[in-house]
Amino acid sequence: MSTAQNSSQPVYQEVIAAKGRWSRRIEKGQYLKIIDLEGQQAVDFLCYSAELPIDRLNIPNTVKLNKSLYVEKNHVIYSDLAKKMFTVVQDTCGLHDTLAGCCSNEIDYVRYGVVKTQSCRANFTAELAKWSMSTSDIVSNINWFMRVTVGAHGEVEIVPSTSKPGDHVLLRAEMPIIAVISNCPQEHNAAAGFKPTPIEVSVWDQE
Repeated sequence: MSTAQNSSQPVYQEVIAAKGRWSRRIEKGQYLKIIDLEGQQAVDFLCYSAELPIDRLNIPNTVKLNKSLYVEKNHVIYSDLAKKMFTVVQDTCGLHDTLAGCCSNEIDYVRYGVVKTQSCRANFTAELAKWSMSTSDIVSNINWFMRVTVGAHGEVEIVPSTSKPGDHVLLRAEMPIIAVISNCPQEHNAAAGFKPTPIEVSVWDQE
């Protein structure tokens, strides 16, 4: 983690280990940058109004108002109250998923017959506790860098990501935000390339 000495440096920067978790308050007008350091790493993402946490990321509103199942450059992330939360100002990958949600120990047992103690749902639960929130505050999330295809008859499939080492998204906060990340620990499908890897997050006062 580092602190900036001038405006050309981030005010905060950290590498999040493979399978790790993270959260931070982002002020209105600040920028959150997420870098896929090695490629094909899903980054499960939630966000909440820092001033009214019950107003949180709303995937249906985000899909409807952007007229797209995917999140890309120039799209806006909307809340339950249809407030602007983030704007995607840079995106070197595109087609970020809104459909598949987060992995959980329970669903991985159903899907793969494996008993696990680490998942995005578990990561979210642990990180939200820092902000006096609980598992019940987990909603459908955005999966940065994760590729989910939709067939002609609505078939949904998690496929290998097109993200390359160093691909990133840069998000401008449109309100004070609590941002929460699970660096996806999934090893049984292509969400994290079958081998979870680190990511980098940083916060900037200017683009």
